[in-house]
This record gives sequence, structure tokens and C-alpha cells, in this order.
Amino acid sequence: MAEKILLVDDEEAILDVSRRYLERDGYHVITAEDGEEAIKRWQLEKPDLIVLDLMMPVKDGMETAEEIRAIDDVPIIMLTALGQERDRLLGLTVGADDYLTKPFSPRELVLRVRNILRRTKRQHVEALLTFGELTIDETKRKVTINGAAVDLTVKEFDLLYLLASHPTRVFPRSQLIEAIWGYEFDGDANTINVHVRRLREKIEKDSAAPKWIKTVWGIGYKFEEASS
Repeated sequence: MAEKILLVDDEEAILDVSRRYLERDGYHVITAEDGEEAIKRWQLEKPDLIVLDLMMPVKDGMETAEEIRAIDDVPIIMLTALGQERDRLLGLTVGADDYLTKPFSPRELVLRVRNILRRTKRQHVEALLTFGELTIDETKRKVTINGAAVDLTVKEFDLLYLLASHPTRVFPRSQLIEAIWGYEFDGDANTINVHVRRLREKIEKDSAAPKWIKTVWGIGYKFEEASS
């Protein structure tokens, strides 16, 4: 199946030329002409990569990238105006993986798309954690048990992935709060316990006798990688 590229720009000529070059290289290309349309297309099509112009009507590329990046790690190549170093830095700050300065060569765009997708595939393999029937896909932010998807909140997934990516390491509660919620967390100190309880209810056969998420009394929690 061809990889899907969402190409977003308000200049018809750029859309047309870029689309033709990408399709010639075997990609399936979807287009949008402003940020609002891009968001709708992204939600509907779930592209493998987004090429996103910075300066657009309705909603600019910066706002669009921030909205997408809040819940999705899809690679983003930002298109910026010639000489606008500030814009390029801002684009990278909000999570763009690469940028191209206009005017650009469509051949260079194809090469950058190809390289980023190749790197993403390699990272995806590295980010796939498997423990018996439990699989955690960091790239897709998806958890399955025996192939069936488990519905986790953003913080539940972040907590599970952090623990599972460091098997047997003991994490104090304070360290988990800092890693998942940040330094400025001022909520209930019981938050970690609540999230662990909910995680166990969703992934453990017996939440009262968990196989994977273990309590280290007086300290915090660890993930047990044994699959038996």
C-alpha cells in the first residue's frame, strides 16, 4: 500500500507540481489549501507524513502543526519563506521534523519525504514493545492485548510506555509525576496511584495480582517484563 502524504499549501502551482513529483515516486497524495482543511484531512485520512506551508489563510501552519502535534507524532515538513530564519526555528520548535525554504526543488522535497519516512519506519520498529500478549506501539500510540486494542488516555499511555521501555527499573512516584506531568504539576499526589490502578484494570487479567505493573512498596512502581 502506497504511503500517504498530506500536502498543504495555498499556492495552486506548488500543490500541483509537488503532487505530481510525489505521485511519480509512488506516494498517495492528498491536498489541502488552508489549515482548517488540513486538520479535517488529517483526521479523516491519517497520513504518513504532512508537508505544511507556514503562511496560509484561515489557520496558519504554526497553529495547524501545534494542533496536530498535540496528539499525533506524524512527521511534518514545514515550508517557509526565503530568509525567514525565525519562522524556521519556530517551525522546529512546534515539532516540525524538517523544513524547506521556498522556492524549493520538487526533487528535493521527494528526497526529504523519502528519507524521513525511511527513518520513521526504522524508529517505528525500535518503538514497538512486546511482552507476551501485550504490545505497545509508541509511534502509533496504540496498545493491544492478543491483538485487541486497549483504550488508554494520553497520560495512561505515557505512563505505561515510560515504565515498559525501562523494564525492572523502579520509578519513584515523584519521578513519574515529573516525567509525565512536568515540573509544575500541582495536582493531587495520589494521581499516579489512580492512573496505575486504571492501567491495571485495562491491561491486567487480575488487577489485584498484576503481572506487568508492580508496586515497589514505599517507593513507586516498575514494569515486569516476564511474559509468563
